[in-house]
This record gives sequence, structure tokens and C-alpha cells, in this order.
Amino acid sequence: MLRRLYNWTLSLAGKRNAEGVLFGISFAESSFFPIPPDVLLIPMVIARPAKWFRIALICTLASILGAIAGYLIGMFLFEQVARPILDFYGKQHSFDRIAEWYNRWGGWGVLFAAITPFPYKVLTIFSGATGLNFGIFLLVSVIGRSFRFFLVAWLLNRYGPPIRDFIEKYLGLLFTVFVILLAGGFYLVKYVF
Repeated sequence: MLRRLYNWTLSLAGKRNAEGVLFGISFAESSFFPIPPDVLLIPMVIARPAKWFRIALICTLASILGAIAGYLIGMFLFEQVARPILDFYGKQHSFDRIAEWYNRWGGWGVLFAAITPFPYKVLTIFSGATGLNFGIFLLVSVIGRSFRFFLVAWLLNRYGPPIRDFIEKYLGLLFTVFVILLAGGFYLVKYVF
């Protein structure tokens, strides 16, 4: 089943509307959607390595726009939208306790979440809800998301065939590691932070 899903994603990556789908996933992931855009970014670059820069740019721009949407959700729709999302992750109880600290050091948290598998949307919403300086928020989002997506795309372009062979050979293991990292990020949000 995993192999069929992988092959389907690769076939989707080569279709005409793949960039639009990547844009939508990247935007949504930064504000409310739990699946990272890497699931489409990676096969798109593997399928079309010559377009790695364009694919990374689309992913980055959409992610930053989604981060702004997450910030605005936190700022203007906290009670209606953000509170249920934070409750889902079990973070409402700590909101007041760490809001002041977050506004002093939150830029580093946003940068960390922008680069890693940590659930970025939690910090985009939290940043808006606590009133983290928007300039700092935007700057670290641009730096972090650009670094992450351009690095992944460049590496896939530079070392494409060996990486593709590696992915295809160890697909099950890589999927397991990906799920563990994703679950670990959600665990950190729910029980540590």
C-alpha cells in the first residue's frame, strides 16, 4: 500500500496542477493542516529536478502566506478558531502562563518550528494570539521556511538519482521515521511546551 501511495504521489508530482496542489498544501500546513508539504515537495523535485528552484519558491511563498493567515487567526479569531485548535493540542491551559515569555523569545521558537517537523501552525497561531511582533514573526518565518524548503529541493536536485534510489529502497523505514518525527512534534506540543 505504501508503495502504491508513493507511486501515486510521484505521478501527481508530474501533473499540470501539481504546483497548485503544492501551493494549497503549503499554505494550509502553516495555519491549520497537519500534513507537511514535504510529502509533495520531495516527489515533485524528484519528478522534475530542473524545476527545483521554482518548486521550492512556490512551497516557501505559500507557506509564508499560510503563516500570516495563522498569525491573523490567532490575532483576530482566537476565541472562535484558535482556542479550539490550541485545545486540540492541549495548550490552552498554558497560554496565559507563557504569553509574556513567548513575546520576548518567541522569534526563536518560530524559527525552530519553521525549519523542523515541529507543528509550525501551532506557533503561527500562538504568535498572533500573544501579539508577537509581526516584523520578527515574518522575518524568522521567511528565513526558516526558505532555508528548509530550498535546502530540501537543492539537495534533491543535486543528488537526485541516488536519493531517489535510497527513498525507493528504504521507503518503509523512511515513512516510519517521518511518522515518528511528525508524532514527536505533536507530542512535544501537547506534553512538553
